Amino acid sequence: MNIAFFLVPKDDVIYLSPHHTMRQALERMEYHRYSAVPLVDDHGKYVGTITEGDLLWKLKHSPEIGFENAHKVHLKDVPQHMAIKPVRINQQMQDLITLATNQNFVPVLDDNEVFIGIIRRREIIDYCFKLWQSEQKV
Repeated sequence: MNIAFFLVPKDDVIYLSPHHTMRQALERMEYHRYSAVPLVDDHGKYVGTITEGDLLWKLKHSPEIGFENAHKVHLKDVPQHMAIKPVRINQQMQDLITLATNQNFVPVLDDNEVFIGIIRRREIIDYCFKLWQSEQKV
């Protein structure tokens, strides 16, 4: 099945720019209760995913920052420890199953490499469960 059916469009996704600060990321992640957020540049291109772990490691290895100075550090200066791989909109759902085992969502790009949304792990699991259920009835 084509993944477009499961797409959460960009307009409905919380994402940040590499120019946002650590403090903005922490506050947005706390407010929405997310552990990871896609990063999208000024041209709409997906450039990675910032995670809580990335932010914590940056704070741990840079004690001079602290939360009070987190507004001075841009996300482009925070190393990303997980390579969250995007997929193209024309891929099939089966292509996402392996990716979903290691990440909460899969970023989706159009043919021009522009970020158009995400597919959440729960939709992938739900798809697999329904497929399994249908096979059990046979």
